[in-house]
Amino acid sequence: MTEQEQTPLPSSASQQTPDPRPVTGSRAPLILSSLTLLLLCGALFGGYLYSNWLTQQQSERQHQLELQLAQLHQHRLRLKDFQSVEKKIEAKRAMLPEYDPYVDGVLQARPGTQDDVIATVLVWHIDAGNYARALEIAEYALASGIKPPDQYNRNLPTIVQDEVAEAILAGKLNGADALQIAAKAMALTDQADTPDQAKSKLYKAAGWAVLGKTGSHDVDMATRTLKACKEALPLLQRAMELDTRAGVKKDIERLERRLAKPQAK
Repeated sequence: MTEQEQTPLPSSASQQTPDPRPVTGSRAPLILSSLTLLLLCGALFGGYLYSNWLTQQQSERQHQLELQLAQLHQHRLRLKDFQSVEKKIEAKRAMLPEYDPYVDGVLQARPGTQDDVIATVLVWHIDAGNYARALEIAEYALASGIKPPDQYNRNLPTIVQDEVAEAILAGKLNGADALQIAAKAMALTDQADTPDQAKSKLYKAAGWAVLGKTGSHDVDMATRTLKACKEALPLLQRAMELDTRAGVKKDIERLERRLAKPQAK
């Protein structure tokens, strides 16, 4: 046998060595299409799950609202049994804790929908003297455009302005609490469309809170610090701008005289 005849032929194993080149041709689009389909199915399933969860949440909130409205109706009927405003306020104080879990849930979820329970509980907290809690609820209610029930003849920001101002002017709120509540009420309602008289009253109350003055307790401006006088004056001037009958003209004059003194401290 010649040398040429003895040259071995390529083995079958070497003939089957896989091609190291990347997949090309018709296989690549098929793989990409499969991946796209899987991703699309996953997105659709995730969307379905989220939509189903959202529907359940909305259904649960509606159910809770209906329960709270039924309870509110019963509480209103009980309040009609009282002739005394004082006794009605005492009854509201006793009823309000029953709404706390619902209110806290709404404040956390912030659905932003009309809610007569939230509006009513806000007003009841004001009636009960729980001004900090009332403004906590008001912050959400005003941002959500919630309107008070039909029996109230004022919009929500006007109620906040009127009631907070009345509490400070009457001395129900005083000291640091009055300053804090007045500042927050002004921040929440200053840009709202409310009667000038209501807004003026709140500015007057804020000025009086700075000075430590109430309807039953006047103050000597000479005993007030220069800082307090400087803070109170623009508040009372703004009250005067909004309503010339605000009853702050003499306070403004006394403050201006106090601040004009060179020895003022």
